Amino acid sequence: MSEILFQAFVYLCAAVIAVPIAKRLGLGSVLGYLIAGIIIGPVIGLVGKETHEIQHFAEFGVVMMLFLVGLELEPQMLWRLRNRLLGLGGLQVGISTFAIMAIAMLMGLDWSVSLAVGLIFSLSSTAIVLQTFNEKGLTRTAAGQSGFSVLLFQDIAVIPMLALIPLLALPELAGYGVDSSHGQGRDAHHSMSLVAGLPGWAYALVVLGSVAAVILGGHFLSRPLFRFIAASRLREIFTASALLLVIGIALLMTLVDLSPALGTFLAGVVLANSEFRHELESDIEPFKGLLLGLFFITVGAGINFGLLYEDFTTILGLTLGVMLLKGAVLYGLGRFFKLEKGDRWLLALSLAQAGEFGFVLLGFSLQNHVIPTELAQKLSLVVAISMLLTPMLFILYDRFILPCMATEDSGQADEINETGTVIIAGVGRFGQIVNRLLIAGGVKTVVLDHEANIIDMLRQVGRKTYYGDASRPDLLHAAGIDSAKAIVIAIDDKDRAVEIVEHVKRHHSHVKVLARAFDLNHLYLLQKAGADLAIRELFDSSLLMGMETLKLLGRHPFKVEKMAQSFRLHDQQGLEKLYGLWDENPDIASNRAFLASAKEHSETLKEMMEQDRLQLHDRSERGWTPPPKGYADDLKDGSQ
Repeated sequence: MSEILFQAFVYLCAAVIAVPIAKRLGLGSVLGYLIAGIIIGPVIGLVGKETHEIQHFAEFGVVMMLFLVGLELEPQMLWRLRNRLLGLGGLQVGISTFAIMAIAMLMGLDWSVSLAVGLIFSLSSTAIVLQTFNEKGLTRTAAGQSGFSVLLFQDIAVIPMLALIPLLALPELAGYGVDSSHGQGRDAHHSMSLVAGLPGWAYALVVLGSVAAVILGGHFLSRPLFRFIAASRLREIFTASALLLVIGIALLMTLVDLSPALGTFLAGVVLANSEFRHELESDIEPFKGLLLGLFFITVGAGINFGLLYEDFTTILGLTLGVMLLKGAVLYGLGRFFKLEKGDRWLLALSLAQAGEFGFVLLGFSLQNHVIPTELAQKLSLVVAISMLLTPMLFILYDRFILPCMATEDSGQADEINETGTVIIAGVGRFGQIVNRLLIAGGVKTVVLDHEANIIDMLRQVGRKTYYGDASRPDLLHAAGIDSAKAIVIAIDDKDRAVEIVEHVKRHHSHVKVLARAFDLNHLYLLQKAGADLAIRELFDSSLLMGMETLKLLGRHPFKVEKMAQSFRLHDQQGLEKLYGLWDENPDIASNRAFLASAKEHSETLKEMMEQDRLQLHDRSERGWTPPPKGYADDLKDGSQ
């Protein structure tokens, strides 16, 4: 018992320490788990042979992950992504697989081993890439959407890969490393199998029946079952039923000699439109995260650094070769699908590594006697090292390739042949609304944006937008900054927004500068740069949501409006007061004077609103009282 507790303590302690540090360094959680495993395994030696046994248990996290992937795949979503999903994703997996297979065969490997190696290396790291895209705000870019489509296809392709790999088994490998315990394990497996000894046609019927049972049961039986369980209002029972569903389907697939991941994935797709989908996700997600984290720790702990030192040149060469080949394939496909040059580079660099499912397929191939043990150890090192190199590729893109692309694109900006009263830099979800209101009010605008896909979409609906970087002085001059009265800065790049404010106020001081701020720190940076008005993007919508919530709770609209006015005034006074204590250090938590003043200011809010509630109408609330006599006539005379 003490040994089990010690191992659990070691694994959890390694994860709790290593993963937050890796996240803060921008390495991602997956690499944090791998590094934690490397430290407690090869480096310190706190864990040993039991790692492989734990890994088999932790692989159930992959089964849960595919169940959650299935839950996310609504038919409408698949239909929207069909071109990139099947085209870009399918071609990437196919071309990468057969290119790597051909090279492996030239190196002397058997065709079945070469095909398995190609399948393993054709996959990329979903966890690393999507997390990095989210952190860097790249999800909505053309490269981000294309990368998501490729990763989604890869996740789906794991299912047929798991079904194909056992067919590639080599008879000469089946006897290697087999002891009595393994033999007993196989005998036990066949004793539980429902298809052992069945002829081919009967096996096919059983398999089809099992798949049909998963699909039909998920569609017709799961909803009444979950409604019955939900009526008990016991959260732990619903969690138990969610686990029962996943484990039961995995067991059924195992009994008919199919991949458990296949069954859970199908069940997830069937339940994608269920009203219990989000509840299932929230219940399964913690178990999936912990088991996957444990799986990655065991992978790191199982890396044979002795083998790496012995054959360092070969393993490093294989790693770089795989990444160069996959990068070239992705770059070529990006060009074929008409992505911009910068997006092609981002797509190629971000997905060039091997992925976490490569470990799964590698272990599955070894288990089914497809790949020799010695080769599997080398390939495991290649997968791990390629994932460790991925953050460096993102740094390479940010520091070297992206500036070069900006320089090249600077000569490709649209020719601007008109000027306007207001220049709008950035026409995303924020800038679009500003632009529409100004146009509706009869104000001439000139809109600049550097996202080609957004510009194409706006042009299709009749809104003229120019492609170009608003931080370039020549483009601002062409857009009429000399005669403009105002510029609205609504770009997504915080640093560039501050730079534009500084440039405009320095060289075009007559222009009023209005800027979107992402948070309080960015708001103060914009004010310091000279912005005439900086608005936090979520303040008004959040305030409106609070007002509507109060109304739904029964508060009178007049009282709600008065509370909102008081809140807005109090917030503005607080911003002005706190600005004197603010410094440019992004870690506001270290500014104790700022935090103390903020706390003191927040404590006065309730008192101020209570005083306002007791006051009667004042002249600022004309909307709640009838207008004075002759008001309409005064307006009419003033307009003449």
